[in-house]
Amino acid sequence: MAYKISDECIACGSCAAECPVGAISEGDGKYVIDADTCIECGTCAGVCPVGAPQAE
Repeated sequence: MAYKISDECIACGSCAAECPVGAISEGDGKYVIDADTCIECGTCAGVCPVGAPQAE
């Protein structure tokens, strides 16, 4: 299953910059992951300073 960004997101953009497939974009107050594009690599979770991206 794809990753999802929780409400802990501080909208720093670290995850979007590191996503190898460009599945992460800025949403309304937090970043969002396009589940259809996500390849479940976990890179976003590894770079997030607050642990917002989580596997669903």
